[in-house]
Amino acid sequence: SNEASGVPAQTSNPLSRKLNKILETRLDNDKEMLEALKALSTFFVENSLRTRRNLRGDIERRSLAINEEFVSIFKEVKEELESINEDVQAMSSCCQDMTSRLQAAKEQTQDLIVKTTKLQAESQRLEIRAQVADAFLSKFQLTSDEMGLLRGTREGPITEDFFKALGRVKRIHNDVKVLLRTNQQTAGLEIMEQMALLQETAYERLYRWAQSECRTLTQESCDISPVLTQAMEALQDRPVLYKYTLDEFGTARRSTVVRGFIDALTRGGPGGTPRPIEMHSHDPLRYVGDMLAWLHQATASEK
Repeated sequence: SNEASGVPAQTSNPLSRKLNKILETRLDNDKEMLEALKALSTFFVENSLRTRRNLRGDIERRSLAINEEFVSIFKEVKEELESINEDVQAMSSCCQDMTSRLQAAKEQTQDLIVKTTKLQAESQRLEIRAQVADAFLSKFQLTSDEMGLLRGTREGPITEDFFKALGRVKRIHNDVKVLLRTNQQTAGLEIMEQMALLQETAYERLYRWAQSECRTLTQESCDISPVLTQAMEALQDRPVLYKYTLDEFGTARRSTVVRGFIDALTRGGPGGTPRPIEMHSHDPLRYVGDMLAWLHQATASEK
């Protein structure tokens, strides 16, 4: 009965259960236990009553020291992380600032592009207007050289270029009528008036020159220059001036013919050949015949 009562007493004893559990444990399969025992062996070097009693305190103190060391190490890590975080924040702030500046630069660039596009369009419009103005002036205005030719001076010569400029004035005066059928009537009238004044100035100058040239035609052999012929043709557009020029020409040639006729009557030809017509005045038939012959020859020459 004592043996029977002793077995349950041992199994119900907590200390016995713990011992049995420890004894039944296979240490080679419990890696955590092995690691713990290895760690314990590093500072538990003397197995005595004092060291066994202080084991718990030693473990707690060592654990506290390890935790303190861990805290110290992690404090440094924390400080490094905080420093890194500050750097990251600074970089983030810098990036935001750069982003803002880039956005502002982009907006300014966009605005500059818009302004540049507008300026280019305006430049193209001005260039087109300048080309139109140049074409307009080229068609409806004389050059300074052409105006100088038409106005000239009283003693200045008349050349082929004068008639080219005069012809251009006529064309402009005729072409400008197109403007009178548009909304540019004022400009058309001003140009027409300007060309009319230039024509009058040019014809007056041409008349004065032709008149002067006709007065020099006092030689028996009348060689009219091509320029004078062209002047006579141009003056037909002004009948009054043309008539005055013909009168001047007729006066000059009449004086020349009369003088030549008187010389033929009284002096004869160059060097006395033929003899003066007056030498045959005693023979009326020959006298009149010689006069008529001379007049016939002079008339043919004048034609």
